[in-house]
Amino acid sequence: MTRLVSIPKPTLERMPVYYRVLMHCREIGLQYISSKDLGFRSGFDNAQVRKDLNHIWSGGRPGLGYEIEKLAECLADFLGLRNDTDAALAGAGRLGSALVGYPGFQRYGFQIATVFDTDENKIGKSLYGRPVMPLSKCGELMERLGIKIGIITVPAAEAQDVCGIMVKAGAKAIWNFAPVRLEVPEGVLVRDEDLAVGLTTLAYHIKQQDVPGESSASGSKGPTDTRRIRT
Repeated sequence: MTRLVSIPKPTLERMPVYYRVLMHCREIGLQYISSKDLGFRSGFDNAQVRKDLNHIWSGGRPGLGYEIEKLAECLADFLGLRNDTDAALAGAGRLGSALVGYPGFQRYGFQIATVFDTDENKIGKSLYGRPVMPLSKCGELMERLGIKIGIITVPAAEAQDVCGIMVKAGAKAIWNFAPVRLEVPEGVLVRDEDLAVGLTTLAYHIKQQDVPGESSASGSKGPTDTRRIRT
């Protein structure tokens, strides 16, 4: 029986990043990786890497680091990547279509199995091999198929109603791309992705770089430090 491990949400969100790096390192022929190298490739401090991995793994070897194959297997088991995880997507617009067509999900054992929309011009048509079905069928089909992940790419005004349908059908996790805060019952996880906020943050960074004297405000004459922003 798989041992359940409770870890902080920020740590959980870093685990897939480590897994992606390990997969790349394995593809280029590496067998071991140090916490320093894994941290550098992932964009995190090596002390943070060790702290995160200690939640699930204690197999590092002095002088060699982590055995990539075994650590990747451990992460795959922990994240549930060995079995396909189905999701239902509501909103077959441009963003929704891009998500359905993104091939990178398969690498993580994840697939968008069903697509729903209210547009009569889209219903009945195929989107990357998935038929687009009426949104009115969303709850019934999610419940029947046991789908626990819902993806929302509908307009903000419709998002809460769609969320309610998915949660009532048994969804335990919602990936929300609508620019609105969703209300969900306890035990349901919501991950918000506001693309406009992300672009605004980048625009602000560019504006700061254009302010005369800003780069030398700290007294350094070298190039301006660039920092990675993670949500």
